[in-house]
Amino acid sequence: MTPMDRESSMMALVRTLPYVRLYQGKTFVVKLGGSLNHDPAALRATIEQVGTLLGFGIRVILVHGGGPQATALAEKLGISTPFVDGRRVTSKDALGAVVMAINGTVSTQILAECRRAGVPAIGLSGVDAALIKARHRPPVTRTTPEGEINVDYGEVGYVASVQADVLERLIGAGFTPVVSPVAADDAGRVLNINADTVAATIAAAVGATKLLFLTDAPGILGDRADPGSLISYVDLAGLERLEASGAVAGGMLPKVNAARAALAAGVPRVHIVGHGGKGALLAEVFTNEGAGTLIVRDTSELQPSELVEG
Repeated sequence: MTPMDRESSMMALVRTLPYVRLYQGKTFVVKLGGSLNHDPAALRATIEQVGTLLGFGIRVILVHGGGPQATALAEKLGISTPFVDGRRVTSKDALGAVVMAINGTVSTQILAECRRAGVPAIGLSGVDAALIKARHRPPVTRTTPEGEINVDYGEVGYVASVQADVLERLIGAGFTPVVSPVAADDAGRVLNINADTVAATIAAAVGATKLLFLTDAPGILGDRADPGSLISYVDLAGLERLEASGAVAGGMLPKVNAARAALAAGVPRVHIVGHGGKGALLAEVFTNEGAGTLIVRDTSELQPSELVEG
């Protein structure tokens, strides 16, 4: 290592130390996008960054989806899985594919990578120990250019409550929970829940300091066709404007709605970060510039260091 390299390393440590002190002992909820499991290198790099967070004394809960894997399996089985507003319509046949893909393939891949990285992870679904108490989601009315339509999402639920003590016991015993969004109601009916919603609800239930969504996109873009139009920070009023302009649409909608819900429930900071950038998760947490989009209730809450444009 050259003297210049050593100096750069020392400066990086000096810049990181205030953040380590600030977040040590705090809880982060990190939601892993399903597409991560299609990119072994990106998944490995992400879990290594999670290991760094743990090494700095930050408590981490991982929540994962598995939409691409569930869709691929359903297609192999000849099962249709349409989406409305970024949410999957889940028939009883499709539910079987969702459970197999998410609780089987995706969970196992993440846990295997955690083992390689030395992260003491335990996988569980919302069904385990009644972690997530779910309710069936009734049909809803959607307004379309063709008029109002009724949408029945099928075997889909919403979160009625989260048993935060289940997660606290695991963390207290030294484990990192890896949670899938498959849950059940009190009658044992298995339901598919949007993983972004699960992550937001868990973050609120455990009093998380940060909720981080890792996605294919680098963050929220002012122009969805331009990766260079990354928005470094935005508040709820700004989100409304972006949604009205069409900048927030499709698969980003559930994340933005989950961010709104988390902020309303008391989570102070929500981040949307691309998993493809090298060290993006750590850069978002430990640098002023960040690497994705920070979302807050109101920009007046931001500290001066958080106003640095990336």
